[in-house]
This record gives sequence, C-alpha cells and structure tokens, in this order.
Amino acid sequence: MNKVYQTADEAIFDLEDDMTIMSGGFGLCGNPENLIRAIADKGTTGLTVISNNCGTDDYGLGILLQNRQIVKMVSSYVGENKNFETQYLNGELEVELNPQGTLAERIRAGGAGIPAFYTPTGYGTLVAEDKETREFDGEHYVLERALTADIAIVKAQKGDTHGNLVFNATARNFNPLMAMAGKITIAEVEELVEPGELDPDEIHTPGVFVQRILEGSDYQKWIEQRTTRPRP
Repeated sequence: MNKVYQTADEAIFDLEDDMTIMSGGFGLCGNPENLIRAIADKGTTGLTVISNNCGTDDYGLGILLQNRQIVKMVSSYVGENKNFETQYLNGELEVELNPQGTLAERIRAGGAGIPAFYTPTGYGTLVAEDKETREFDGEHYVLERALTADIAIVKAQKGDTHGNLVFNATARNFNPLMAMAGKITIAEVEELVEPGELDPDEIHTPGVFVQRILEGSDYQKWIEQRTTRPRP
C-alpha cells in the first residue's frame, strides 16, 4: 500500500463538509502547517475541530476560523485568538472546553479503543454538568467520553514511507495521541526517508496508525509570543 502523497492538497482529497478533524500542535508548536493551508484552500465548511487550541488570529488553525470553516471547537485553551472569542460570543461557534489533561486522555482513550473513563478532574464544577459521576474508594469521579475523528492531521520531524514517525522535542505534544485516534491519519513531515533509515528505538508513532504521509515545505514555525528585553 502506497502511503506517500506528493502534496497536502492530494492527501486531503476525501475531506468533506461537516467532518470531524483532529489537529496536532500546542499553541503554534508542532502544527501541520501544510495540511491546514490545504484545508483552507479547499474551503471545506461545517468542520468540528479537536485541538488543544485554535492557533492565533492569523496563524495555525486560526486561518480556518477566519474563513468560517469551523462550526465547533473541542479545546482546552482559547486565549490567543480574538476571532475565536468573537465568534463564540456572537453564537457563531460552538465550543466544548476541556481541562487539558482530560482532553489528552479523551484522545488517548479514543485511539486505544476505550469508549469512556472516570477522572476526578472537574468534579463539582461546570465541567461535570450533565455527566455521569461515581464514587470510588471515597473519591468522586466524572465520566468522560473518548474522542475520535474522521481525519487526524499531524506534524512530525521525520517519517518514512511506511508512516513511522519521529517527533522533535515539545513539538511532539498532542500529535502521537491524535495519530492513533483518527479513522484516517495524515502525517506531514519535514524529512521523508526510506524504510530502515529510522532507528526503531527512536520511532514515536508506528506506521500502522498512519494511512497517508507527505513531505511538507515552507515551514514558518511561527512564534506565538515574542518577549524581548533591551540590551544593556
């Protein structure tokens, strides 16, 4: 089975309106930049996007918000995107906020085939509203449902043509979890190599979880917040 696609546009050929997408990245670190641009160019609408956040006004997933392609976000943090705030307050965007660890575990559970799990996080708060709760050994827990997606888009530093992936430092973030939880996982990599060129002990995501892979280009690696101080 040939997993290699020449361009991001070709790799999302079957993306349709109203699908659910997982998008790796944390802030602007580890974003699948080429695939996000391809989705923006395709103009697919009605999307539910599962991601830790939604980029900034002009970068990352934020460009899909600008295009009004997203109708629902499942996230844990929204503070860097004014468009996100405006669309939510205007009733144009549905938002499902999650504690960050809960979001990560919901995605991990989805990839592991676990439909739901109990967590103490959020018990007694709005997070637990309308959710099943139980007591175990004197502690209270909230039932959280697992998350999966029609398509997961992820970004890695290296990958081979079989789909094995290696991530770079903190750019790993949500990417390996989402790679497991997508019905179809599309990976873009900075460097695409032949099978056998990756050290098996360094592989973070085995190729069995990846259906499509492409070598990206023109990475901008945006800086979310630049803080400087004057030189003496």
